[in-house]
Formats: sequence, structure tokens, C-alpha cells
Amino acid sequence: MSANPNALAENAVPIHHFARLTGVFFSPKETFADIAARPTWIVPTVVLVLFTIIACVALNQRMDWRQYMSQQLEHDSRTADLSAEQKEQRIEAGAKYAPIFTYVLGIPAPLVLVLLVAGVMLGVYNLTAGANLNYVTSLGILAHAYLPTIVSTVIFLLVLFLKPPGTFNLDNPVATNLGALVPDDAPKWLMKLGISFDIFSFWILILIAVGFAAARPKKLPFSKAFTIAALSWAIFVLVRVAGTWIFS
Repeated sequence: MSANPNALAENAVPIHHFARLTGVFFSPKETFADIAARPTWIVPTVVLVLFTIIACVALNQRMDWRQYMSQQLEHDSRTADLSAEQKEQRIEAGAKYAPIFTYVLGIPAPLVLVLLVAGVMLGVYNLTAGANLNYVTSLGILAHAYLPTIVSTVIFLLVLFLKPPGTFNLDNPVATNLGALVPDDAPKWLMKLGISFDIFSFWILILIAVGFAAARPKKLPFSKAFTIAALSWAIFVLVRVAGTWIFS
């Protein structure tokens, strides 16, 4: 008779909170089995927030916000009828408040994202697969599944400091997606679609599937868990691209 994976995880020596941070990258199946048995989420979320703070500070140091706002106005058809004085006022206001909004909106983003997506994925897996999990378990899975964004943040920082000031593309800073192949003059919705097909997005989807499969191995084999995660992501991308198309 085969052993119950959940029982094995509960009887095994617990993986230390910080060891889970590396375990997600090098032994995800065993790590998520331990997370499912003993859910924790604060440590990985704090790590994500710390890296975001570093990225926000670096961005404000290197970014020419005035030039960026000017470029945004040039490519926005809705501002074509504005006078030169009105455009200048918008550029000045944007350059003044952009650094503030970088901190206000950027720093809490990882926490908000983890809390929100954990609730959404919990509902999706419970409703479609009868996973019967609780929010804390889902929170633990999602907090650790987003750890690959640390790698993307490191790449972001490298690109930010290696590129000459004023040449940094804030709309697609880490070109690890199909958006890098979309021409600059393409419609905004097409660029948004290309950016959605990102290496790190798929990496996170795989980890989400591994996590929920580890939490309910009998009801959720990896293939089913990944299909549910991928379909949820596809719906989100469709809504976001449609919104960009409507309002652009």
C-alpha cells in the first residue's frame, strides 16, 4: 500500500522557513508538500516586499520621470489636442508625483497581490476541483509561488543600472516575454498581450500548480492543477487585454 503524501509531509522533519525560500527553486515538490502541511506566508511576503523597496528606490534614482512623462504624452492619442502649455503642465505634474506613487503603489503591491490571488485561486480550486482547502494554505502556496519575482527583480536592477539614463523602458523593463517582439508602434492591447506571455508568469503558474497538487494529491494531480491555473491566468489576460483595447 502506498503512503499518503500528506501524512509523509506531516511526519517528516519540518523545513525551516528560510530553507523554504530556496526549496521553492531547487526542490519545489517536497517544499510545497511541507508548506501544505504547515502553511506559512509571512517570511516570503516580507522578502518580496523588501526586494520591491530596493527596486522602487533604485528606479527613482535612475529614472528621468520628466522625459518618461513627455514620451507617454507623445504616444497618447487622447492628448493630441492639448496645447503645448497644457502638455507641459501634465509633464511637470507627472514628474513631481511619479516618485511618490512609485513608493505608495509599488511597495505594498506584493502583499496585496499575494492576498488577492490567494483568495481567487482558493475559490477556483475549491469550486472546480473540490479541493476543500482553507485560505491560510492557499496563502502559503501563493506567497512562495511568487518567489521567482525575486529573480526578475534582480534582472530589473541589472537592466536599470546597465542602460544609460533615459533609455530604460518602464513599460516592459525585463524583456523576458513576447512583448519584446512587438513593434513600438503596435496597438497598446497587442503589447499588453505580448507582455503577458512571460517566462516568469509561466514559472509562477507551474509553482502554483505544484503547490495545490501537493496540498491535495488525490484530487489534484499536477496536470489538472496546472490546467486550472493556466485557464484562470488566460481569463485574467483576456480581461486585461480587452480593458486596454476598450480604453486606449
